[in-house]
Amino acid sequence: MATEMKLDMPSEIGSIAPTVDKIVAKIRGSLSLQGREQDVEVALFEALANAVIHGNREQAGKIVNISCLCEPEKCVSIVVRDQGTGFDPAAVPDPTSPESLGAEHGRGILMMKTFMDEVHFEKGGTEVHMIKKL
Repeated sequence: MATEMKLDMPSEIGSIAPTVDKIVAKIRGSLSLQGREQDVEVALFEALANAVIHGNREQAGKIVNISCLCEPEKCVSIVVRDQGTGFDPAAVPDPTSPESLGAEHGRGILMMKTFMDEVHFEKGGTEVHMIKKL
């Protein structure tokens, strides 16, 4: 039986880790991934950090909305929505290129794509959709 979880998180860096912990605990309890929860944990942390820092620009009063659907023995799908202006994912520099290696930002999307099976952006970049299959 599928399990769904929806929650809103304040746009604060200090809220990221507790929110990730809460969602990963729900995923573990659903038995959807059996041993691959850490992949989701890393990708979710990066998605939430991007939403808070780049999307909402850490503005008090803005929120990050998270939807998580756990389908036992199938997959976990997560949608992270921010209240920012969005961005063009194609315009994000490749963090592995020589000119980007010293950059302080730019690795989050790469990490999401590395640890999840599917990652795509919608609504002008204000939503990231991620899927991890069993």
